[in-house]
Amino acid sequence: VQLQASGGGLVQPGGSLRLSCAASGNIFSINVMGWYRQAPGKQRELVARWTRDGSTIYADSVKARFTISRDYAKNTVDLQMNSLKPEDTAVYYCNTRRISGVEDWGEGTLVTVSS
Repeated sequence: VQLQASGGGLVQPGGSLRLSCAASGNIFSINVMGWYRQAPGKQRELVARWTRDGSTIYADSVKARFTISRDYAKNTVDLQMNSLKPEDTAVYYCNTRRISGVEDWGEGTLVTVSS
């Protein structure tokens, strides 16, 4: 599975961004799709995750502000980020886990929240 992330950029606090991750290859093997982020000097953390049964989970820090969604027609998993805060600044990575348990990672996309 190959992943291509897009949508990062610079936004002011309180603004919105939408990240998109396009999957290609053996997409039928995908069981879980998600977004992680890594801020400078910090460990990579889970932001949001979508599972094939339609369930989603979110980090406490982004609940009610971020929404993850799966678009089967486009083979993407999108992350709508609203009410962005400076602490959301990080490199965001798309991740998939196949039914076999193998994980794939896309290149990161930088999100900077600053006035």
